[in-house]
Amino acid sequence: MTTIDIMLPYYGDVALMQTAVRSVIAQSDPDWRLTVVDDGREPGVPEWFAALDDPRVTYQRNERNLGITGNFTKCLHLAEAEYLVMMGTDDVMLPGYVAEVRRIMKEYPGVGIIQPGVEVIDGAGAVVNTLVDQVKARIYQPRFSGTLRMGGEELAASLLRGCWFYFPSLCWRSAAVKEVGFRADLHIIQDLALVIDLIEAGEDMVLSDEVVFQYRRHAASLSSAEAMAGKRFAEARRYFVGASAQMAALGWPRAAKAARRYTASRLHAMTLMPAALKARSVPGVKNLARHALLPAPRVGQVRAEQTARGEQTARVAEPTARASRGEQA
Repeated sequence: MTTIDIMLPYYGDVALMQTAVRSVIAQSDPDWRLTVVDDGREPGVPEWFAALDDPRVTYQRNERNLGITGNFTKCLHLAEAEYLVMMGTDDVMLPGYVAEVRRIMKEYPGVGIIQPGVEVIDGAGAVVNTLVDQVKARIYQPRFSGTLRMGGEELAASLLRGCWFYFPSLCWRSAAVKEVGFRADLHIIQDLALVIDLIEAGEDMVLSDEVVFQYRRHAASLSSAEAMAGKRFAEARRYFVGASAQMAALGWPRAAKAARRYTASRLHAMTLMPAALKARSVPGVKNLARHALLPAPRVGQVRAEQTARGEQTARVAEPTARASRGEQA
């Protein structure tokens, strides 16, 4: 059976998606299967996949638009291999990606999350070193050489202090991530929430310094657009308050403190303030300022705000996983 299912929830730029698919096909290790789930209506895409004529590549187009969380969840349900990757539609696998994560699987049997080495590229594919990525690498990401295994409060506190992983590059143990699932009330920060929930469930992460993945960072991405409007940070502010309570309940005071302070997220909001002012985005400036400068709200205050907006905190996971935990579907 194939060890790795590479899931590609697709929506957006056709050329970048094609680059991503070609990078998977070019892997030096053939032990993979690629499934592309198209949530858009771009012309010519089904025909392009048909012309590939590669039995390792499966393509399907959704009958209706599911949105980010819906399409991610569908991809999660479709994965059958022991491990899966939820690849970004505009990212690139270097030829040694599959070989490296399989090496780690062999060295650390059953590990829940694998973070291989990543380099950042811009919209044109050139390697860049943005301020955000410099801060991640020099301040927040643990320093190591070779491989490093982390878990428990140490890993949770590190990530809540500053989220240094690159979600599309992560390789997950399928059973673990299906058991936890994505939170239905989160859209931009659901990647951090998923990892923190997996850590709570007892999963570890193995980091490698072998660069085998290219993460594309450009202004056209959804996360950049949402950040400019301030929506990202409204969601982040709400999440970190809940995460602080979550960590406190586990008896992890360092992690709870890191979530309560959310220092890196505050600094990120401040770096976007000049651009929001230049764009004369009043809602963006307001949300960015609130996130960067105001004290963290109380848990009860956040819940009251969610109730007023009709939001619910829920996870979207496998029905069998929900049933096994006594949760309602």
